[in-house]
Amino acid sequence: MITLLIGKKGSGKTKKLIELANEAVQNSNGNVVVIEKGLKLTYDISHKARLVDSDAYGIEGLDALVGFVSGICAANYDVTDVFVDSTLKITGKGVEEVEPLTAKLKTLSESSNVNICLLISAGAEELPASVREFVAK
Repeated sequence: MITLLIGKKGSGKTKKLIELANEAVQNSNGNVVVIEKGLKLTYDISHKARLVDSDAYGIEGLDALVGFVSGICAANYDVTDVFVDSTLKITGKGVEEVEPLTAKLKTLSESSNVNICLLISAGAEELPASVREFVAK
């Protein structure tokens, strides 16, 4: 399943992502992975989650992010949830990347049975209509 946490800067998206990730750690029988740009969530995310700095692995662009998440899923069948903070900063593009990114990760999510949550700094009106069904309520 794909979930998009959306909102403008300062709207509480990262706080919600932290809550969801820590909740997933408590409820999951597998592993939870949180991908972030920079190491700003170190003390907020449970030590039981795998925290990954995208900068440390040179992840830049849509295909690099999709490949990285695919590699995480392929390398560890116990991954149940993947959270991506600062998605558009990692892809290096704007909201035009959301539609192809969501399509690719939806396919991956379904084939690997992993929940993927993307944090997107944009308002609902900025998103393509095709991805609005994935926006968290």
